Amino acid sequence: MKIKEIIVVEGKDDTARIKRAVDADTIETNGSAVNQTTIEKVKRAQSTRGVIIFTDPDYPGEKIRKTIAAEVPGCKHAFLPKEAAIAKSGKGLGVEHASPEAIREALKDAQIMHEVIHEEITQEDLIMAGLMGGEGSKERRILLGKLLKIGYTNGKQLHKRLMMFQISREEFAEALSKIRQEGQNE
Repeated sequence: MKIKEIIVVEGKDDTARIKRAVDADTIETNGSAVNQTTIEKVKRAQSTRGVIIFTDPDYPGEKIRKTIAAEVPGCKHAFLPKEAAIAKSGKGLGVEHASPEAIREALKDAQIMHEVIHEEITQEDLIMAGLMGGEGSKERRILLGKLLKIGYTNGKQLHKRLMMFQISREEFAEALSKIRQEGQNE
């Protein structure tokens, strides 16, 4: 599988793991303190080939993602579910621990985050849907993130991410329906 865009990752181990899964070029941020030189590389890559931001599913990874997205609009985002990023030893979390299949799946589902144009789904909708502040809300958010391919978020981040990806009320309702069905089948 050849990836046209340049993939932004955190480090050398991520690059090595991605190259085992797909034919792609990468830019490494070398940590969460993304410097101006890296930002300039990402801007150049975005203007020539496009960029996919593919960071670890943890706080530093999210910080890198937000920093680059703020500086370089129009990047695609690929998300790896946490369970696909856990080291076999159980010690460590990141792209470097993911299987080639999980990496290919995440890259295949990469999407562009859009600036919020209008709000369709409200915080109240999230509370009513049991995605915030209630028993089992974290588990429902995990499922929602997988179904909508927007990654895992906490309650505060969920609303913002739904808006950035311009998830419609219809898509949101469909995903909630699937989550409720899965809950009844257990």
